[in-house]
Amino acid sequence: MLDLSGKVALVTGASRGVGAAVAQLLAERGADIVINYRNKVSRAEEVANQIRAMGRRALLGRADITDANEVSSLMHDIATNFAQLDLLILNASGGLEKDKEKDYAMLVNLTAQERLVDLAVPLMQAGGRIVFVTSHLAHFYGQKPVYELYEPVAASKYAGEQALRNRIAQLTNSRISLAVVSGDLIEGTITPKLMERSNRGLINERREQVGSLPTVEEFARAIVNTCANSSLSSGATVFVGSTQ
Repeated sequence: MLDLSGKVALVTGASRGVGAAVAQLLAERGADIVINYRNKVSRAEEVANQIRAMGRRALLGRADITDANEVSSLMHDIATNFAQLDLLILNASGGLEKDKEKDYAMLVNLTAQERLVDLAVPLMQAGGRIVFVTSHLAHFYGQKPVYELYEPVAASKYAGEQALRNRIAQLTNSRISLAVVSGDLIEGTITPKLMERSNRGLINERREQVGSLPTVEEFARAIVNTCANSSLSSGATVFVGSTQ
């Protein structure tokens, strides 16, 4: 287990699911954690308490990542409390919400991701790493079929990934690297459940096709390992689950 003591990590969407698991696993390896959440404060506090019980520092970072002012305030809080940032895990995403405008998927999966990077980089230390979390459906967008419901999400997350890849040279100048972690359908997460509503049997069909689907724990561990793996070159992609 690689030691991350002295490192500060910002995990977006960290109040539940994969994000919460990543935050906890990073803390187990010694990192202090900024727990970004939008409105689930009780869940975020629970994650923070678990991290503090490990002897790590935890900062609650409430911010809707699509709101420029809230993200700016989040970065100010990080600078005030930690004065540095070593790891930025871009886990939060969206696009399947029913009450959002048609351009929301691009706003949250492209525009917000670019803004987070722009505002985080001035705080990041040499040797820092940005990890963009995505899905196989999005990573291979344009190369493989996509479920109709998920198409706006896949298109926008693909656009977000490409936009960040286009910044690799700029990031390298700041001695910051980018890595991408792409997952198959993840057991027990909200996105496959939402997709299942319009594609009955989708999860079982995929599971039978590839044998098994990654769990939240497995996906989170892959993300944390990617954070800690200094041998990965900038722009590397780590796949979790079958890419068939």
